[in-house]
Amino acid sequence: MKGFLSFLILWLINKKNMTGVEITLELEKRKGSKPSPGTIYPVLKDLKDKGFLSIDGDKRYSLTQKGKKELEQNLHTFFDTFCDVDEMRTKCQCHDKKKQFAQKHIS
Repeated sequence: MKGFLSFLILWLINKKNMTGVEITLELEKRKGSKPSPGTIYPVLKDLKDKGFLSIDGDKRYSLTQKGKKELEQNLHTFFDTFCDVDEMRTKCQCHDKKKQFAQKHIS
């Protein structure tokens, strides 16, 4: 699988079946800016075409068995690559962005 966005989408859908809009909103929370439909939907189509995702009548995406295996394989690769992710987290301001987003949208 190519691309961090594909990996992140599989991760999000693994936690909860989601629509494209819900995925977009979750990515906005994490990134601080809203990705365009032209970014999200081609990736969703590609993941579905590869057999990693299925979609129901309510347009909610879910992981297939093949998608679960792909995610597991990519999680191993991710943690092998970023084995010091906890140390990296202490060096970034990413948690401040999440707090600012929550305050902006909850108020």
